[in-house]
Amino acid sequence: MKPLTISRTNPSLLSSNPFCSSFLTFKLPIISRRSVGFRCESLRRSDTGEDSNGVSLRRREMIVSLSTLRLVIGLQYSLDGVKAAIAAESGESAYLSVKEEVRKVVSKGKAAGVLRLAFHDAGTFEISGTSEATGGMNGSIIYELDRPENTGLNKSVLAKAKNVVDAMQPVSWADMIALSGAEAVSICGGPTIPLQMGRLDSMQPDAEGRLPRESLDAAGLKQCFQRKGFSTQELVALSGAHTLGSKGFGDPVVFDNSYYKILLKKPWTSPGGSSSMIGLPSDHALMEDNECLRWIELYADDQDAFFQDFKNAYIKLVNSGATWKGS
Repeated sequence: MKPLTISRTNPSLLSSNPFCSSFLTFKLPIISRRSVGFRCESLRRSDTGEDSNGVSLRRREMIVSLSTLRLVIGLQYSLDGVKAAIAAESGESAYLSVKEEVRKVVSKGKAAGVLRLAFHDAGTFEISGTSEATGGMNGSIIYELDRPENTGLNKSVLAKAKNVVDAMQPVSWADMIALSGAEAVSICGGPTIPLQMGRLDSMQPDAEGRLPRESLDAAGLKQCFQRKGFSTQELVALSGAHTLGSKGFGDPVVFDNSYYKILLKKPWTSPGGSSSMIGLPSDHALMEDNECLRWIELYADDQDAFFQDFKNAYIKLVNSGATWKGS
């Protein structure tokens, strides 16, 4: 006898859902005596007697019990799967709501500031020796906006969108900022970055002095990012975010690989003129490191590779240090 199959198949939901990659199908076994996989061959006929077919009554009782157990287990797995599907659908609803409201308030001109807000919230993550990792993507940036390194940042751009989403379903600042940074990249022509939601907010600021200083040389930058769990390749990929904004790397509202192409030209070495103002000292430092230079040359030549590596590094960045609902 074939198992009874309950399927939850909604292609339009699952194809756009960052939490699900396939249809959810749950099978409830309908057990016949023959379908029981467990054989009690070692049981001898009971002294209590046999039925008309010569089957031990004790063995029959065990077969029935095992059949019932398998049915109960099958039902439990199915119910757990349905609960997971409902949770995923709820998460998808919140995800789409945030994206919709963010796109109403984040213009291309504001994208660089929104992306910087995400970097500065997540950038406090650090692994110090054998101690527990602290900081990270937890919304604590809303308590840290008066710090010198956060000059020019504010939450007002996103506050309106968050209020609208909160009226439908509460969303944390950590989720709001992480997803807004991803949308800022997409709005300006960069890669689409799917993110998981469910981050919890911190109720206090993170420790100071965690963000990489603009004056660091390449060795200092690499050490700083290593303490956060990032490789040199990820450092160079994330630095490509400087293609947005007023640092002089191409069109300030277009996310592309201009950052790397302009780095290779070293315009800041030209005497006088505005070209000497392009980039930060930390940007210039990347060109003086052979390992960094290898990735700069790759991304300058292959924008698709840059987009893919930036997407992966950004997901890792905004998941770093996050505390998740239900964890």
